Amino acid sequence: MLAGAGRFERPIGYGDRREVLVIRNAVRHDIRSLHSLILELARYERLEHEVLATEGELAEHLFGARPYAEALVAEDGGVVVGFALFFHNYSTFLGRPGLYLEDLFVLPEHRRKGHGLALLRELARIAVERRCGRLEWSVLNWNAPAIAFYRSLGAKPMDEWGIFRMTGEAITALAHP
Repeated sequence: MLAGAGRFERPIGYGDRREVLVIRNAVRHDIRSLHSLILELARYERLEHEVLATEGELAEHLFGARPYAEALVAEDGGVVVGFALFFHNYSTFLGRPGLYLEDLFVLPEHRRKGHGLALLRELARIAVERRCGRLEWSVLNWNAPAIAFYRSLGAKPMDEWGIFRMTGEAITALAHP
């Protein structure tokens, strides 16, 4: 459970049609919805072939004896329609923890209602509360709508930095030469 975070609600909509947007901590009961949203995110990013995570692994890694990540969910009309999954990293230069946003996703039919912005605002609030020196994430270079959205919030690309990744056999080979 997120320390200090809870349930954030605000009305959305116009005129007679008002709904309540809820941003809250994910709970174990949300695992099926989270897993489904992860699969939708993978389809959107054209990476469905890379999804190996199971609901069981997700539950263990978010709510097990040693949680590795945390998640927020966005509810629209009582239905989970988006999520933000994040974890702490650390800046040796700043001497402070940071938050790394692994994934942020809102179902396409629920976009442009403020869900993504509300998830990011709650992450920023958590980062401030935890005295984090930065909030970071990666974005696919072809995802122009996301890039424009992040820039509009004041986020800046780290053009001088490249991401390196090692998976599976490469990790094993390095660990056991």
